[in-house]
Amino acid sequence: MRRRLDGNTPPPGALMQATFTFVDLAGFTALTETHGDEAAAALIERFGRLVTNALANEARLVSMVGDGAFLVAAGPPEAVRVLGRLLRLLEGEHEFPMLRAGLHHGEAAERAGQFYGNAVNIAARIAGYARGGQVLCSESVVAAARAAGVSAQSVGRVSLKNLRQPLELFALGLASADVTDPIDPVCRMRVRREQAGAHLELGGTEYWFCSPECLRVFLRDAAPA
Repeated sequence: MRRRLDGNTPPPGALMQATFTFVDLAGFTALTETHGDEAAAALIERFGRLVTNALANEARLVSMVGDGAFLVAAGPPEAVRVLGRLLRLLEGEHEFPMLRAGLHHGEAAERAGQFYGNAVNIAARIAGYARGGQVLCSESVVAAARAAGVSAQSVGRVSLKNLRQPLELFALGLASADVTDPIDPVCRMRVRREQAGAHLELGGTEYWFCSPECLRVFLRDAAPA
């Protein structure tokens, strides 16, 4: 049974088709360990604002738990547009971790504003498999992405936790090709070179850090025992 995301309460036993998206901050645990709980909480507030601004009435923010957001859209076109806006907003942010996301379109049950079903679980597993800066989806989203001019490159069939069969995943080309900011090797935050807190060349490799503290931790951990 297909139902629009219009806020109406479904009848008992009704199922709905929707596109489920999980997006979180890559390396958030490392960031918290390095910069502390207050900085982590402030970052989550910024992330929440970015997500809210990206929705544009095309998706619903179901919940935010820790560093992750769960979004539901009526279909793949809306979900792809929302993620595209979110990544473009992120490009304007200074000192912010890379995002990773997973999308899947399927059937689920809604109860008291929450969604339950295998499609939701699949989307969560796909997001968990993604690397920082990567947006992965199942084949159910590919046609809509390509119709919107977004590349969808197969990364092969992968085994996801608690799924009986391997699932073919596709990487969506939503991130700007012009964004080449380095990643702080300690807290995993994206750093703009001109605004970096510290810079180091070691063994022929350049490292950029968001702060002198991250440089200190890097040198401490890199030092031979």
